[in-house]
Amino acid sequence: MNEMILSAAKYLEHKIANKIKPEIAIILGTGLNSFAEIVDNPQIIPYEEIPGFCISTAPSHQGRLIFGTISDVPVLLMQGRLHFYEGYSMQEITFPVRVMAKIGIKKMIVTNAAGSLNEKIIPGSIVTIKDHINFMGTNPLIGKNLDNFGERFPSLHEPYDHKMIELFHEIATEKDIKIHTGVYVAVTGPSFETHAECSMMAKWGADLVGMSTIPEVIVGKHSGLRILGISVATNFGNIFHSKSHTQEEIRANAGKAQKNLQEIIFDLLKRV
Repeated sequence: MNEMILSAAKYLEHKIANKIKPEIAIILGTGLNSFAEIVDNPQIIPYEEIPGFCISTAPSHQGRLIFGTISDVPVLLMQGRLHFYEGYSMQEITFPVRVMAKIGIKKMIVTNAAGSLNEKIIPGSIVTIKDHINFMGTNPLIGKNLDNFGERFPSLHEPYDHKMIELFHEIATEKDIKIHTGVYVAVTGPSFETHAECSMMAKWGADLVGMSTIPEVIVGKHSGLRILGISVATNFGNIFHSKSHTQEEIRANAGKAQKNLQEIIFDLLKRV
């Protein structure tokens, strides 16, 4: 694993030679791919060209790394993530995070589309993740520990950086954009959750449910990254309605929040 990580890191460092290397990465979730349009002087590298990277097969996920600047700040965007439900291993879907850490990324903003388990979090809402529940039945750190990244038993006392969360909310208040905060629970998917499952997870204290993010966060913390997690609530969970939701609905509601999310992150990058 270490050899493959090093190979991918060297490839990317060669591709971005003579450029200012970013210390901030943003992983774009479902419906948020057009965020990449605000990157200045983008350098685009498809996943299939990078050693060890898998190809993203999820709908609307482009499968590209984008190097460039936002607000004159060097950034790396992961335009389309990898999911456990695509048939990849936990190590494969978190491989990009390892490579990011290897090339010098210090902070990671992870975004996702999620179902709301809280009636106050309506579709189209932006939510900062304050904590999470891993209900995926596995962990990306299972197996031989990569000692050069982190210790065998990393603490998840604060998986999401409270200073970054506070700054995100401060900027949102300045812009008069309503923001929620909540607990995110991850399941494997790809089927959406049943009424009974949603009811159970809400009773646990979860506000949002999705099929990603937590593996990346666990590996990010193991690699020493500061992490900000952001969900866009794209639909209500089945405890609130009987009509099934669609991918079109999810992408449309993600689009509603995208402009506000971009505005906040645009300023956040200058101040984080």
